[in-house]
Amino acid sequence: MRLFISTGEVSGDLQGALLVTALKRQAQALGIELEILALGGDRMAQAGATLLGNTTAIGSVGLLESLPYIWPTLQIQRRAKQYLRQYPPDLVVLIDYLGPNVAIGSYVRQHLPQVPIAYFIAPQEWVWSLSPRNTARIVNITDRLLAIFPEEARYFAEHGANVSWVGHPLVDRMQAAPDRASARQALGIPDEQIAIALLPASRRQELKYLMPVIFQAAQQIQAQLPQAHFWIPVSLEAYRSPIEQAIQQYGLRATVLAGQTSNSKFEESITLRAIAAADLAIGKSGTVNLEIALLNVPQVVLYRVGAVTAWIARHILKFSIPFMSPPNLVEMRSVVPEFLQDQATPDNIAQAGLELLLNPVRRQQTLDNYQAMRQAVGEVGVCDRAAQEILQLLPANSLLS
Repeated sequence: MRLFISTGEVSGDLQGALLVTALKRQAQALGIELEILALGGDRMAQAGATLLGNTTAIGSVGLLESLPYIWPTLQIQRRAKQYLRQYPPDLVVLIDYLGPNVAIGSYVRQHLPQVPIAYFIAPQEWVWSLSPRNTARIVNITDRLLAIFPEEARYFAEHGANVSWVGHPLVDRMQAAPDRASARQALGIPDEQIAIALLPASRRQELKYLMPVIFQAAQQIQAQLPQAHFWIPVSLEAYRSPIEQAIQQYGLRATVLAGQTSNSKFEESITLRAIAAADLAIGKSGTVNLEIALLNVPQVVLYRVGAVTAWIARHILKFSIPFMSPPNLVEMRSVVPEFLQDQATPDNIAQAGLELLLNPVRRQQTLDNYQAMRQAVGEVGVCDRAAQEILQLLPANSLLS
């Protein structure tokens, strides 16, 4: 059976890799041999997918910010569509990545109507839909939508989708995560040292809009807590140099971590190790916020885009959201402090971070909120449940043959 999976950006590549592993495991149990082709990244390739294009470095947020990525995205899409037309898959799986994936899904629905489409981790239309048209397009191209949040499942079911709530794939990933003691031992962090994880960017424009604010906040924390040390995992190797230059510019006592690491018990990512060892994490809004919460580390979340994009979103598109970080979206309440655009200042971030470090009551409140949040992200086995649902969409005659 030939499957085609499409996703983008660093988080999509991670979630895609988890799904590829589960698909192969479930297919083997059914006696099915799978060939998986994908748009994704190195993690998916390592899990056993054959890449038709690497999409981890072409993700963007914003209007003007996305312009440089339009042409590379269209080129990859064109190659993928040509391949799909020439070698039709038995099944298509889309993961997040709203614009490109809706385009690919629409193409498959029009030119290969016999091919079923599953959407795993739907775009967050249920939180910040700018147009009901996007929701309708997602529903129209999808035979089965696998939701990761209960509210997401409810929203798309109300709009006519065939929905199953499977839970969030990071629940499975956390089974291989280190605990605080082993992470600190691996990084050589003494028990008494304050360790702070900084997570500034998984997209290139975030180096411009987020990293300076995060590092200025870190400067303020360092001034008040000279014993603190910052740990910065790098999501893409291309970001290492600008991060190292910024560390020198802001005079931070910091260590940059890059690459994968493994031991006899499990393979873990440098990011998980840095987070697990930390007393506090400060980072951009995204999937990593949920990783931080599942590792029980207090965090401060921020997000900024360019001034022009922010003005258009606010005044023309009338864009507004209740929350932006996954822990807050899961509960639809303030589980962690988050700062968007004009509120994302070094002062606000440093103050919130210091409070989580130094105020035991505030810190414990965050940890209690995490416990409540965990019930809404599902039980272990998320990716296997998703894989089972996806494989059920394979045509019966294909399975019998």
